[in-house]
Amino acid sequence: MLNRWGIALGVLTLAAASPAAAQLAQNSKAPVDVTADSLEVVNAQCLAIYSGSAEAMQDTARLRANVLKSYMQVKPTARPGATGGACGDLVRMEAVGNVYYATPLQRLHGDSAIYDAAADTITLSGNVVMVQGKNVLRGETIVVKISTGDATVQTGVKGRNKPGRVRGVFYPSQTPAAPASTPR
Repeated sequence: MLNRWGIALGVLTLAAASPAAAQLAQNSKAPVDVTADSLEVVNAQCLAIYSGSAEAMQDTARLRANVLKSYMQVKPTARPGATGGACGDLVRMEAVGNVYYATPLQRLHGDSAIYDAAADTITLSGNVVMVQGKNVLRGETIVVKISTGDATVQTGVKGRNKPGRVRGVFYPSQTPAAPASTPR
C-alpha cells in the first residue's frame, strides 16, 4: 500500500511541478494553466504528456497542440538505495500536431514546436505562418526569443523564383493625414 501511495504522490508532484516552471510568456513569474483531455506522467523520466486538445496558457501567451510533452530536470535521489530521482524545473516542452502559439503581438502556426527553457526560445517547424497585425511571414522554421519577441525565419530552399523560400507580406503603417490648415 505504501508503494502505491508513493507512486501516486510522485505523479501529483510531477504534474504540479510541470507547468509552474514554464516560461511561455515574457512575464515568467505568472502561473501556467494547462488543460488537456488526458495526462500521462512518467516519473522515472520526469515527463508529463498532455494529450487531446492540449493547451498551456501563461499571462498573455498561449500554446496549443494535439500533444504537449513537458520534460523536467532529473535530480539525483537523496535517499541511498532509492531508484529514480526528484523532478526539477522545466527543461523543454514539445508540442506536436496543429501547433498554435500566440502572444498579444504575434500569432504563429506550425506542425510542431520545441520550447527550450535555457535558451528562452520556442521553435516552430513545418509550414509555419507568423502573423503580426496585417503582416504575414511564412517559412519552414521560425525561432522566437520569448523575452523579446525577436524571430528568425528559415527554409531550406535557395535561389530566386523558387517556391518554398521565406516569404513575407508587409503593410506600411497608415497614419492619418494632418488636416489642411486654413488660411487666415
